[in-house]
Amino acid sequence: MKQIDFENGGTLNNILATALPMMVAQILNLLYNIVDRIYIARIPDIGTTALGAVGLCFPVVIMVGAFTNMFGSGGAPLFSISKGQGDKEAAGDYQNTSFFLLVSTGIVLTVVGEIFGKYILSLFGTSDLSMMYALPYLRIFLVGTIFSMISTGMNPFINAQGFSLVGMTTVVVGAVANIILDPLFIFVFGFGIEGAAIATVISQALSALYVMHFLFGVKCDYRVRLLSFTEAKKNIEKAKKIAGLGTAAFIMQFTNAAVQVSCNNVLSDVGGDIYISIMTIVNSARQMMETPILAFSEGASPMISFNYGARRYDRIKKSIFIMFVLNFVYTLLVWLVIRFFPAALIGIFSDDKTILADAIPAFNIYFSTFVFMTFQHCGQVTFKSLGRKNQAIFFSLFRKIIIVVPLTYLLPYTFSKGTDGVFMAEPISNVVGGLACFITMLITVGYMFRTEKNTLHN
Repeated sequence: MKQIDFENGGTLNNILATALPMMVAQILNLLYNIVDRIYIARIPDIGTTALGAVGLCFPVVIMVGAFTNMFGSGGAPLFSISKGQGDKEAAGDYQNTSFFLLVSTGIVLTVVGEIFGKYILSLFGTSDLSMMYALPYLRIFLVGTIFSMISTGMNPFINAQGFSLVGMTTVVVGAVANIILDPLFIFVFGFGIEGAAIATVISQALSALYVMHFLFGVKCDYRVRLLSFTEAKKNIEKAKKIAGLGTAAFIMQFTNAAVQVSCNNVLSDVGGDIYISIMTIVNSARQMMETPILAFSEGASPMISFNYGARRYDRIKKSIFIMFVLNFVYTLLVWLVIRFFPAALIGIFSDDKTILADAIPAFNIYFSTFVFMTFQHCGQVTFKSLGRKNQAIFFSLFRKIIIVVPLTYLLPYTFSKGTDGVFMAEPISNVVGGLACFITMLITVGYMFRTEKNTLHN
């Protein structure tokens, strides 16, 4: 089992060694939801309607991911910084505290979701017809909340220890199971949309078991254990730091949920249920195409955090540069594919030819500034990796809440753009929010490094 050497290994090699397995893992992780959508869209007679119903569940799914990222993405950089400083005890405490937060929060979210699921879906603008499919799917999906949070939330700690191939394998286990189980439960056993949710829960459970097998095992450098409530209280300051740094990741996901609710509400009013299905396809495609950006960015994160703890500023700058170049080249290539082959990409998620006439223009508008996502992700991950939570939180709010949500209402109604206005909000935010985040990151990092170097010299 090869372990990445963050201290002595080459910067590009270490980033790629972390990012490529992570990319495979994240792509496969998408299959939990995307494979569901692909199969659901092909259920005879109700496919398009059922797909839209699943799209109405997205905000809840995103919120589960928001809490997962808060404790996983919040704890892992602190874990890496402590490792870089040579403080093994603190690193272990951060990992165990994050695990406790993931498990306890997962239990609470499951209970709340099961009790208030129907009310929550109603707030999202779910029609009576869509509710017939959305509510059963959501209630079954929520059973796997704790499994999802453990498998996804603890993976950054596996990667931060240098075991990126293990991190990839944890996702492969669940994704392969989901690919096999989905058609069985949906079509063979005849459970329909509920079958998709059952397959997902089982797959998430298998992935979580694999994560626990490794983190509790002897091959792991920092073995995890579940803290008692007394021990958790002793680590309350570390929990605050984890939540504080992870708030940026939480807000980023939370704002995605807020955007999705806004889009669904407006599209339901100005376009009807068919446009909610189109937005579901757009979101599915975005998740798929955004995955390598996340992988390259998060692949650089352990390098940035570790070298920040070790005060190796030149390696930090090199890591940021490599992360930017990899993301920029990738987004440019994907943008070209989107411009020339939109129908082929849409066809991955739905074989309903009747929606192509409306879906292709929406697709082209939404992804028109895809290249600019490079700036947002590079700036955001750098702030998080250096422990700069305030900047990370601000730019998470700025792009989604300050730009996208207001435009989602203003463009369709005030400026009479109709459904096109909903799809225009995202590309505008990519340019304005992305550039603002990236430029601020460059200025902040330059000032921070000069200040800390002068402090060390004095």
